[in-house]
Amino acid sequence: MKIIFLAAFLFATSLFAQAKILIYMDLQQTDHLKAYGITFNALKNGTTADWLLNYRGGSFMFDYSEQLALRCRLKGVAFQFISQQEAVQIYSLVQSEDKNMEVVRLEKAPNIAVYVPPGFQPWDDAVMLALNYAEVNYDKIWIEEILRGDLEKYDWLHSHHEDFTGQYGKFYASFSGAQWYAEQQMLYETEAKKLGFKKVSDMEKAVVLTIKNYVGQGGFLFAMCSATDSYDIALSAMNVDIVDRMYDGDPPDPSAQNKLDFANTFAFENFKLEMNPLIYEYSDIDIQPLEIGDQRNDYFTLFEFSAKYDPVPTMLTQNHVNVVHGFMGQTTMFRKKLIKNSVYILGERAGTDQVKYIHGNYGRGTFTFYSGHDPEDYQHAVGDPPTDLSLFKNSPGYRLILNNILFPAAKKKEQKT
Repeated sequence: MKIIFLAAFLFATSLFAQAKILIYMDLQQTDHLKAYGITFNALKNGTTADWLLNYRGGSFMFDYSEQLALRCRLKGVAFQFISQQEAVQIYSLVQSEDKNMEVVRLEKAPNIAVYVPPGFQPWDDAVMLALNYAEVNYDKIWIEEILRGDLEKYDWLHSHHEDFTGQYGKFYASFSGAQWYAEQQMLYETEAKKLGFKKVSDMEKAVVLTIKNYVGQGGFLFAMCSATDSYDIALSAMNVDIVDRMYDGDPPDPSAQNKLDFANTFAFENFKLEMNPLIYEYSDIDIQPLEIGDQRNDYFTLFEFSAKYDPVPTMLTQNHVNVVHGFMGQTTMFRKKLIKNSVYILGERAGTDQVKYIHGNYGRGTFTFYSGHDPEDYQHAVGDPPTDLSLFKNSPGYRLILNNILFPAAKKKEQKT
């Protein structure tokens, strides 16, 4: 009896050693968002994974581990036991030349930083909400940490609705009398003084240059909401004052528009600044609400890329649907005609000049801009309650955010190809 038991145990051990776990990411998945967290943390713990691009919604394949299977069960993430023979068939299908699929090996979880002022609440930032829900660890950093060189510790940096122009979001007309606005202005002015800058706008210029150098040296920048267009605007205005006196104490250069340098920007060019300090807009990069119309018709479509020849944009657009409901923000959509030709358009509103999601390269690194504030809060307002992601665990809009935390894990492989 002991011999039979031992033989059965050895057979089972051998079987599991060759077997796989498939976390499928199609419509049958019970919690897409936590699936990213499980994959990220498996990488962090030394496990490798294969991202099966365009296979069942962009599924993840692992060597069998009872610990991994238990974690999936505890977190409510659906998975499938895959035998060695079934795994061979799946890999053969995904790698066949007549299928727009590919296998990308994920090797090492990136170190993540979120650019956020002190006291900032997690529900003010959809990425922090996503990372918290998926149980992905990250560090919060702000201006002083960036300017002293701390970005070299991180592979991936996120910024949400920072105003890199130094105009406090251009909320002056609506909220200059609000306590939170006065506290925000004092916080930034105190930081500028502490770091030796005369104006907040000058301090922000130093920040955007530091981030640009970080990307050029191989960093990954992911920005949402106003941190997208205000970043490029600040880059274009390095040598000109575009900020009015209620924001920095002196008037802007009246010839500011003609002095912008679009060669400095990542994504946008030929845009026109909104110089009126009382208008809640930075430039004509952003699409206006009237152009979007009825929110019931606000959808954007994800582009399909060649998984074998364009694996990075393919990774960034993995989803269980290809049409995603739109959502607003301080920057809601990008105007297509103002996007540089070198930039990948990942998602746009079909038949319009409205672009939601873009990606590009700079130096050895990349930037990805995703417009809008919160994929599951259509028109987020100051003071709104936080989004409960347990109610949106299969959100396609949030999946796009989490695609961005995994693709740096394949960085070395993609550079070789």
